Amino acid sequence: MNECKISIQNAQGELRAERGGHLVFAESYNPGDRIVLTVPASGYYIIQLDDAMGEELVYMKETIFALEVPFGEQHVSYSPRAFSGEMHYLAARAATPQEITAPRNLARNVYDCHGNASCFPHAWANVETRGEAVFAARNAIDGIVCPESHGEYPYQSWGINRDPQACWTLEFGRPVKAEALVLTTRADFPHDAWWESVQVTLSNGEKRILALQKAEDGHGQCFDLHGAEITGLMLDDLKKADDPSPFPALTQVEVWGTNL
Repeated sequence: MNECKISIQNAQGELRAERGGHLVFAESYNPGDRIVLTVPASGYYIIQLDDAMGEELVYMKETIFALEVPFGEQHVSYSPRAFSGEMHYLAARAATPQEITAPRNLARNVYDCHGNASCFPHAWANVETRGEAVFAARNAIDGIVCPESHGEYPYQSWGINRDPQACWTLEFGRPVKAEALVLTTRADFPHDAWWESVQVTLSNGEKRILALQKAEDGHGQCFDLHGAEITGLMLDDLKKADDPSPFPALTQVEVWGTNL
């Protein structure tokens, strides 16, 4: 098989639809349905698993990736148009050399999900507020930078459930050259607080304490990573500012650089 294959499977693993390259699925999804992407080999691919979410450049470390179609509470961190209706266009192809080598936000993956071990980048955390989808770790790499509120789309964020030991991890799945880190903290003031500092630990062992400011205009705060060659990073040691609110949160993480 030299092309990508996309299939829709129901909760019992039975096939509802399948096609190579692209798939037009002219039915509604049901709870328990999964979108399964199969690629011929590990490497870089351009995928679009929902036409409301657009294309994404991803690195497939394994050859199979399954995304359970979100329903109910799990859907509220996605666009209301995503996975809805009775007509869906899905596609996948190998990325071109120009797409692979172009400078980009290496952290973004709108199709990331819990338990993802094949389609990178992938974000996970040791705590997510009340286990709710609107506060999941994946929200910080979904490409939606809308920090002025909190809750349902487009205001999803990573919430730490007031845990001083909260830790957020980003895995690229391959080596990258990281030039800059941009952190956008949630700015739904006065509901929100903010962090005065955060520790970033790069996979090469380097640790840095980053000083943060109260971003009342919701702007991202940029830090130089000096072209570090890494496979991931971790954010922890989150120091909350002296503010009455107990709710600091992270809207988005961007890592600008190039693939190696």
